[in-house]
Amino acid sequence: MATALKNLSDYNLNEIPSAKGMRIGIAVAQWNTHITGALLDGALNTLKKQGAHDSDIIVKPIPGSYELPTAAQFFFESALELDAVICIGCLIKGETLHFEYICEAISQGIKDVSLKYNKPVIFGVLTVLTEQQALDRCGGKHGNKGDEAAVSAIKMIALQKSLS
Repeated sequence: MATALKNLSDYNLNEIPSAKGMRIGIAVAQWNTHITGALLDGALNTLKKQGAHDSDIIVKPIPGSYELPTAAQFFFESALELDAVICIGCLIKGETLHFEYICEAISQGIKDVSLKYNKPVIFGVLTVLTEQQALDRCGGKHGNKGDEAAVSAIKMIALQKSLS
């Protein structure tokens, strides 16, 4: 999580395993596309910097963040043989309780899919109070949560493979 003391894009390349040969799906919400597009760019750049090949990264747009858990499940039920799925979205709090319900559903759903398929499903979803907070976390002063999501996916895949 980005704070004044931690940047989402601040990681040591030497501490990240190679992503070569890792197959990763990315579900990206089409709501708040100016933000989710920047998060996607961050994730893709990090995966490629760590050795992932374009052919091993499958990106699919989905309507909104609420659909992320179902999209992750679709990825794992496909014939793609993925090692992980990164879920990218952005929820900006409004004036109603809708924000809280959607945040809860997404976080629980992503967790459930990860446990059901015994594969990493990465929570690359911004849950912020303002658009400016989102902009600060998709390439702004707090870095890019897309970078962080890609690093998490690589590390979790490596962990799972090391324990197999």
